[in-house]
Amino acid sequence: MKIVGKMSRRVLLASALGASVLASAGIAAAEAVKVAAIYTLPVEQQWISRIHLALNTAAERGDIEYVFSENVANTDYERVMREYAEQGMQLIVGEVFGLERAARKVAGDYPETAFLMGSSFGAVAPNFSVFDNWIHEPSYLSGMVAGKATESNVIGMVGGYAIPEVNRLMHAFMDGAREVNPDVKFIVNFIDSWYDPPKAKESAFAMMDAGADIMYAERFGVSDAAVERGVKAIGNVIDTSGDYPGTILASALWHMEATIDKAIESVASGTFEAADYGQYSFMQYGGGSLVLDDKLVPADVVEAVRAKEADIMGGMFRVNVNDDRPVSDN
Repeated sequence: MKIVGKMSRRVLLASALGASVLASAGIAAAEAVKVAAIYTLPVEQQWISRIHLALNTAAERGDIEYVFSENVANTDYERVMREYAEQGMQLIVGEVFGLERAARKVAGDYPETAFLMGSSFGAVAPNFSVFDNWIHEPSYLSGMVAGKATESNVIGMVGGYAIPEVNRLMHAFMDGAREVNPDVKFIVNFIDSWYDPPKAKESAFAMMDAGADIMYAERFGVSDAAVERGVKAIGNVIDTSGDYPGTILASALWHMEATIDKAIESVASGTFEAADYGQYSFMQYGGGSLVLDDKLVPADVVEAVRAKEADIMGGMFRVNVNDDRPVSDN
């Protein structure tokens, strides 16, 4: 586990850049909001990387002083939260899936500290706010791309855990595919890990053996399998098309900046209160977007997807939210 005092070069660089911006603006560095983040996985992991990127961006602007701990075990999470609160951090960010009770207990003990946590549950007054990557809208659009691209009418989907935050994205993807291709079938599997590329890759190979010619890569490892078998893939949360050229048709992207910036603004102004920040991941706030490769996706499909995207942004189409566990078609 990496803890405060053992910051990576990335964090040190962000802090230095932040101080430079503050100095050039003639603002005392002490005015920057003190923010700490606690991650149970490496900052390179796709979901975590979006939060880390947004916080580093705020640090580079000089809005915050940012430190973080990564690879924190669930058994250590409460202790690290308390340490950061005791150090006077004004905002503590992280994800508390699987340790909700402990995290909420800590927040209750430090009512003057703002907490913004990825969570499956609700906010708690006065200081425990929640967020999630509500990118079901671009996930639906990426499903449209997949539904048009499949020739076998079989799409494979490899997920981490069957929790609401993952389930809703997978269902949205499936709905988008079915809109443009009612004959499409899905093979769904969860590897019960947030980071096990070999296991995800093995699962993907099994789906391809069963006829899948498009893979939904909710986890790392799936796109590697797609490259080896020469099939196409759909990305999730981050854009990996540069790592897999000619393979990634489209990706539903999560942008955490809108969520982080709102929380920082509230802390800085003294108006932070318990709230659900989930809406800031919606496309209308810039929290979600679709990227596609128009060299791989036919022009008529691009046109249809962008038209649907416009309807979503204009409030003319609402993507259904389904938190139930997705299952394979018979």
